[in-house]
Amino acid sequence: MSGVFISFEGVDGVGKTTQVERLRAYLESRGCEVVVTREPGGTALGGRLRDLLLNGVDADAADAAADIAARAEALIFAADRAQHVAEVVRPALERGAVVITDRYLDSSLAYQAGGRELTADEIRNLSMWATGSLMPARTYLLDMDPDEAHRRLTHEDDRMESAGDDFRSRTRDAFRHLAGREPKRFRMIDAAYPEETVWARIKADVDALLDDVVADERFAKMAAEAAARKAAAEEAARKAAEEARKAKEVAAAAGDADQSAETTTAGGGQ
Repeated sequence: MSGVFISFEGVDGVGKTTQVERLRAYLESRGCEVVVTREPGGTALGGRLRDLLLNGVDADAADAAADIAARAEALIFAADRAQHVAEVVRPALERGAVVITDRYLDSSLAYQAGGRELTADEIRNLSMWATGSLMPARTYLLDMDPDEAHRRLTHEDDRMESAGDDFRSRTRDAFRHLAGREPKRFRMIDAAYPEETVWARIKADVDALLDDVVADERFAKMAAEAAARKAAAEEAARKAAEEARKAKEVAAAAGDADQSAETTTAGGGQ
């Protein structure tokens, strides 16, 4: 099977990490190579950038949450994504692995274009340039009320999580808007349901997704085999026509030689 790229999105606290790990275990049980990664921080460089994004330039400063300008923040996310794709995602896909990432481009669109009120087209174009236009085959958006999701968190808020209720609400709305624009790629799942219910919906969809990938590959193989047979038949016909042409030329040349010999013999008899 060729590589398959899957992303999980949603505001913090919706349960992405839990479902990512369940999907990893399930796909490995099916015999797939699975690479689980995240943004920001899926590489050594990304880890340094993640620390900046989540803790600020000076984590001890009273205004650490506000010390990165919105455009600078978008560029840091794009730098992390460019390294992530080049170092982790593309190599894994090229060797046929299933890559599962906790956040990808849609998080930038939701958090920077939605939460930070930057232009969505600017954010998308920047990320598409950074990744060479690589997009997931499937994106699972775990959706729930952002205040309820925030109450699920058990750790101290980082820079992004402490941005406030209005920011979280705008971010959720942005995620939902993205899902509405790309229904073929997105599957929006109500994360307020119990974990088992959420997992059952993901499992059913990923089974169908992988079946489609296998079916597409089978069709592609059949099409390639048909094309090869057609090319072979055309080549055989070309060779037969060429051999017939050469045989005709040989026969014509032999005929000319016989006629020349007869002419010579007749001339000698006179």
